[in-house]
Amino acid sequence: MKKVFALLMMALLTLGLAACGDSESGGGDGASSGKKTLTVWSFTDELEPAIETFKEKFDVEVELTIVPIEDYPTRLRPVLESGQGAPDIFTGELAFIKDWIEQGYWETLNQEPYNVDDIEDDYIDYVFELGRNSNGEVKALSWQTTPGGIFYRRSIAQEVFGTDDLAEIGEMFSTRESMLEAGDQLKEAGYRLFPDEGAIRWFAQGQDPQPWVNEDNELNMTEGRLNYFDYAKELREKDLTAFAPEWSPSWFAAMDGPINYNAGWDEVAEEAETEVEVFSYALPTWGLHSVLKENVEETAGDWAVTSGPNPYYWGGTWLGMYSQSENKDLAWEFIKMMTHDEEFLTDWAMETGDVLSYLPVTDKIKDEFSEDFLDGQNNYTFFLEEAQKINPDTVTRYDQQLDSMFGTVVSEYVEGVKTKDEAIAEFYNLVNSSYPDIITPDEQ
Repeated sequence: MKKVFALLMMALLTLGLAACGDSESGGGDGASSGKKTLTVWSFTDELEPAIETFKEKFDVEVELTIVPIEDYPTRLRPVLESGQGAPDIFTGELAFIKDWIEQGYWETLNQEPYNVDDIEDDYIDYVFELGRNSNGEVKALSWQTTPGGIFYRRSIAQEVFGTDDLAEIGEMFSTRESMLEAGDQLKEAGYRLFPDEGAIRWFAQGQDPQPWVNEDNELNMTEGRLNYFDYAKELREKDLTAFAPEWSPSWFAAMDGPINYNAGWDEVAEEAETEVEVFSYALPTWGLHSVLKENVEETAGDWAVTSGPNPYYWGGTWLGMYSQSENKDLAWEFIKMMTHDEEFLTDWAMETGDVLSYLPVTDKIKDEFSEDFLDGQNNYTFFLEEAQKINPDTVTRYDQQLDSMFGTVVSEYVEGVKTKDEAIAEFYNLVNSSYPDIITPDEQ
């Protein structure tokens, strides 16, 4: 199971995504039962419990098709273009939602009879706004919010820093400079700050996040992004990580105890000459339940989560109805249930731990959470507070590709393949080749 999850996550990382579906399936035949049938396409199986509830509540059939995330956009787009076999509802992931909401595939929801603008204030700001296109039309809604934090080992914090207090550790992580200082202390004690340099990519923008592309279609190469080159390099040169690449066997193994140092993508050795333990991981809400809990036995209860230098979010699922669907009434009932049915969402949150974006429910339940895995910490309130700090204006339709390109050139600089100036010039070349309309700083 862990290997399957790891392989999936490798694919998601390449695309800049975070999701968990890896199979394809279909539902029953509504025609044979005489019931109405709702068709749903998704890249994840997370809707399956909700579909069962919906089927019982409305006495209908639901056909769910799950397409692996790496194939999802290319499989779905032709179906939506032609209308042949198109689903009534389909989901979208954060990495491509800013592109899809500009297309005509999803029905506009802030118009009659849906009028979702009436409930806009009931949602976490960035979640609601990410479903709105450049014309002000809301095309998709999400029931969840997926801000990130830094999960750390309490016992290591106590040993090295003399405290595992959330606020005090959070202060140590409040700037990139203070994180390096904490990393030095951890190394002196035989530990490593992060499993690899990839953990800090969420803090590449610094404490003043800006969109990659501004209103004048100019590439926004901020001081925070330029400084990130040096920060990543310093992590490598100071040897503050375990060199356990994200989603590798050693990356997972380090969650539960010592690992062989610098294992790369190799399988984890049973015995190694040099072993290290990793102090912390940068992960979002779903990282607790789908990553840490799935790969931890010995260290369960020894974790906590705190904030980093800047708020960030990773992944998320939005859903909307196909604009040409002939089953919009039923499709809307499912979207309503999934995104703003208080009874359903209350049960959903309490059963799954999913951090909701719908405030009328979160305001009622947020104080009830106590996570044993985090030694009783209420991670629900923590993540809700982080979600409120996120500015949706920093998200653009180019983020997936630009983040990938940027990560590539930063890695080349860290590895010594290119100088910093050469890496930046290469980044501009990549942007110009992929998006000729974007004006890079060397052209301004």
